[in-house]
Amino acid sequence: MIDPYLSDSLAQKYAGTRYPHSRMMPPPVAADEIRHVDAVLATHAHTDHLDLGTLPPLLEANPDAVLVVPRASLAVAATRSGIAPGRLHGMDAGDELALPGLRIRAVRAAHERIERDGDGNHLFLGLAMRIGGATILHTGDTIPFEGQSAELAALGADLALMPVNGRDAERAAGGVPGNLTMEEAILLCRSAGIDALIAHHFGMFDFNTVPRAAVEAAARDSALAHAVAAETGLVYGLAQD
Repeated sequence: MIDPYLSDSLAQKYAGTRYPHSRMMPPPVAADEIRHVDAVLATHAHTDHLDLGTLPPLLEANPDAVLVVPRASLAVAATRSGIAPGRLHGMDAGDELALPGLRIRAVRAAHERIERDGDGNHLFLGLAMRIGGATILHTGDTIPFEGQSAELAALGADLALMPVNGRDAERAAGGVPGNLTMEEAILLCRSAGIDALIAHHFGMFDFNTVPRAAVEAAARDSALAHAVAAETGLVYGLAQD
């Protein structure tokens, strides 16, 4: 699993504020009902990606699962998850991690900008996962940055998952960092040689989303072989020639 947010912890945290973080849709499943997880991956430490309301029940229900996070977020991940140190793995951009049936490579991400901690570890990561002969790229929360397309092209990804809720001055002024627009995601896929895109990170919070219809229209008009807007309740398959 990648960046699971299956609780309402942010609505509780921000109740009565400018951005109450009320969910636009209920969680599709309870964290403790999921019993087939080998690894939980977090691209960064924002609570809708590394959730203290999701991780403890999810990891308790899957006692053999490991948690993979940015090295910069190891301390907060340990606190929020409550798992033993042996189940927690930290990565930085350029690192590779081999797990049973899965190889992960971390790349840079810029959630408005590239940030590092005092030890030089990146706060925001993208993760390329090699599994079953295919490479699936989750860019993490990001906007375009210099050198990004070449870095992603080197991964040889068959499918990309990219956040497309965009960004604007109002959200930035309110402390809400932005992401790619759908148009930028399509362009990034094309420049990185990735033929398939699942666009996500919209439809969760009303102050930080874009209309589904706009994402779907851009997907239809893209020059990519496959481009769709993520939808709960669907299972996506990746067929290889």
